[in-house]
Amino acid sequence: MLQPASGRLWIWLSILLALSLSILPLPIQLVPFRPDWLAMVLVYWALALPHRVNVGSAWVAGLLLDVLLGSTLGVRAMAMAIMVYLAAFQFQKIRNFSVWQQALIMGGLTLVGKVTVFWAEHLFSRANLNVGYFWSTLSTMFLWPWVFLVLRQLRRHFNIK
Repeated sequence: MLQPASGRLWIWLSILLALSLSILPLPIQLVPFRPDWLAMVLVYWALALPHRVNVGSAWVAGLLLDVLLGSTLGVRAMAMAIMVYLAAFQFQKIRNFSVWQQALIMGGLTLVGKVTVFWAEHLFSRANLNVGYFWSTLSTMFLWPWVFLVLRQLRRHFNIK
């Protein structure tokens, strides 16, 4: 009975690490390129273990990110829930793609998330769309294969099911 609790612990520790990386200070030149760490971790777990990480988990993690960033409550929660829903809806197909094809899908999911956040922020405040807003999509796509491999190794090493 210790194993299932341990699996949940490792999943939530990886989500907490992603939240930490999302608020890590960066030089001003690199801020537009900050990858969407939380989306990558949530999408990985939704693809690998859809019975463990789902839209509800994404909503909770997104709310935590909203609180950490001091943004409008629920905006990133909604974006994370939408991204995880889209990934989980086709998880059997996406799992069979190569890591590089998954990186393209991750880029599309991140783009959907960015547009959702902009749209929701625009509804509640004066959000401006600048050129650098979507650069993080490219860095997320570029880092996806490495995040995927690290999380898969973690899942296999600790036998998370």
